[in-house]
Amino acid sequence: MEILQIVTLGIVATLLFLILKNVNQTFAFFVILITGIIIFISVIQQINSIFQLIKTLGTKAQVDGMYLETILKIIGIAYITELGASITKDAGLASVASKIELAGKIFILLLAIPIITAVIEAILRFIPAA
Repeated sequence: MEILQIVTLGIVATLLFLILKNVNQTFAFFVILITGIIIFISVIQQINSIFQLIKTLGTKAQVDGMYLETILKIIGIAYITELGASITKDAGLASVASKIELAGKIFILLLAIPIITAVIEAILRFIPAA
């Protein structure tokens, strides 16, 4: 049911934007910005249940908590980066949006280094020494 509310909010905001963009472009942008924030907040509440499920599955699979925490952080960075870049693109600042996306990718790579290192070390343990 919540998805219907989110989609309805998005459609109403889009219609308001189309009506207001010729009258007051600044106000029209704020309508879109506030709509994006409201949708993001409503989705974040749902994401918490997904995180709990992933943690439970990780515990059952006996995966190190550090790896799960890192993966969840990476997912969070990806979504936040996408939201920020989208809002910036909506404001007509594509060059700033691309910088936000680049920063997100770099932060994801930095967080992934311990996981990449662990995978490489595991592979090296299976390869016989020459």
